[in-house]
Amino acid sequence: MFKKLQSVMVYVEDVEAAKEFWTTKFDFVVKETIELPEDFKGYDLAPNEAAETTMTLFSKAFIEKYSPEVSLGTPSLMFEVENIEALYEESKTRGVEVGELVEIPGTKTFNFQDGKGNYFAVGEPVE
Repeated sequence: MFKKLQSVMVYVEDVEAAKEFWTTKFDFVVKETIELPEDFKGYDLAPNEAAETTMTLFSKAFIEKYSPEVSLGTPSLMFEVENIEALYEESKTRGVEVGELVEIPGTKTFNFQDGKGNYFAVGEPVE
């Protein structure tokens, strides 16, 4: 039986650049560096050390070679955050390309892109 979602795998052109984006722009932590064949690397990232679910970065070239049947599309991820207005302003000052901060029923949200054309979203519940 399934117990929990352990990790979301994200396939990128450049794992070092992707790791740099998440760790410098949003202060994610590297929970594990994964040594792979042929000097490929992967990284388990999380918003903090206590987070149970990680985002695992793998090189598209690695996946194409070792798991060619896997879809390389970027998943649509939405992160829950606290104090979305502060994160929105801080993201802009850190050079992150952000969309408009909007409120939809029950949630304040905005999207952002990682500098490589991949879009992600954050949201905060509104009471």
